[in-house]
Amino acid sequence: MRPDAENSAIPATPAAPVPARAPLQSLDLALTALLARAVPLPAVESVSTFEADGRVLAQDLLSSLDVPAHDNSSMDGYAVRCADWAGAATVLQVTQRIPAGSSGHALAAMSAARIFTGAPIPPGADAVVMQEDCETVEADGAPGVRLQVPPQPGQWIRRRGEDVAAGAVVLQRGERLTPASLGLAASIGFDQLRVAPRVRVALFSTGDELVMPGEVAPADMKPGAIYNSNRFFLRALLQRLGCMVTDLGIVPDRLDATMAALKGASQQHDLILTSGGVSVGEEDHIKPAVQALGELNLWQIAIKPGKPFAYGQVGAAHFIGLPGNPVSSFVTFLLLVRPFLLKLQGATELAPKSIAIPAHFTWPRADKRREFLRVKQNAAGGLDLFGNQSSGVLTSAVWGDGLVDNPAGQTIAHGDTVRFIPFSALLS
Repeated sequence: MRPDAENSAIPATPAAPVPARAPLQSLDLALTALLARAVPLPAVESVSTFEADGRVLAQDLLSSLDVPAHDNSSMDGYAVRCADWAGAATVLQVTQRIPAGSSGHALAAMSAARIFTGAPIPPGADAVVMQEDCETVEADGAPGVRLQVPPQPGQWIRRRGEDVAAGAVVLQRGERLTPASLGLAASIGFDQLRVAPRVRVALFSTGDELVMPGEVAPADMKPGAIYNSNRFFLRALLQRLGCMVTDLGIVPDRLDATMAALKGASQQHDLILTSGGVSVGEEDHIKPAVQALGELNLWQIAIKPGKPFAYGQVGAAHFIGLPGNPVSSFVTFLLLVRPFLLKLQGATELAPKSIAIPAHFTWPRADKRREFLRVKQNAAGGLDLFGNQSSGVLTSAVWGDGLVDNPAGQTIAHGDTVRFIPFSALLS
């Protein structure tokens, strides 16, 4: 694949002219451009419905039966004919007992059927009175029941097909499966589901300053060294999206090592994801390595945190480079990488839904960039703001339960309605 002519040359010396700074690109335009590159993977897999949670459907699911398959009781109680009730003194003879899984016979006049939740309504019955509203008595030496409330036609009866009608599409291609949708698929007889394949992702970090937890004790850390936190949350985020992750660890800050890692990863993965190493520093080798092996577009996105972002291709694999600061990397993954991965799987629902909630804080400093503030819902129904919104403070993402999507140039006064995106909509 031909590298972009403007970006393909590797600077020969540190003194090479610095290119003009590219204008900031809006998040919406960047996301549109990114998703245009995300062609859904062509393969399809068949998996057990038990194992399909989180996968993306590759077929419409049509029901071949009505659910429920017959009118049935939604309560334990008595199936009756409303016309038989003449007042609180009315006693009906209990002539049959219908547990779930059984079927009864036609209900005669002035009789009732003891019925249990899920059992078919016997012919002739038009209501169920729950057992709490009934009194058991004797009727001419036989079991009987006195109804303490007047029955209403249709009460406590689940009608045939009221959940699913035969021939209906109950789940659509492109839907991401949830526990509830797995139950729905099983309710119409599907024990296997055709789903999109898992995205194969190669993940690595760059930076000689990075140290893995457990390899060096905190007391022995060298000046300038930091523990590699990005690798942990990025891997977890990828796995939550159903990806098959190959963790390539920390690649040394050398051009040859970076090129070898990229070239090897491109041969067996759909996406290569990195954090850090896409700036113009002398030790940042991601940019020239990707350009030498494929193509690279460096975007400066008008969001805070998370301005630097890179997209390209190495062979047949997509490449995405995230910023190195932890919160910047976390937020740009949620806003850009997550929808990209979902589209690769053929998902149709890519954008999380925001909620209008009052801010219980002030934000007097308007920024030129669109901001994503870490906040938490409080007991009063509003949002509290984490005190330190720095891109390096990962504590803010742990403390918070979502982001405020604040437009560029916008201040926030206490009580203003803001757009809140819960982490629950972004981390699943």
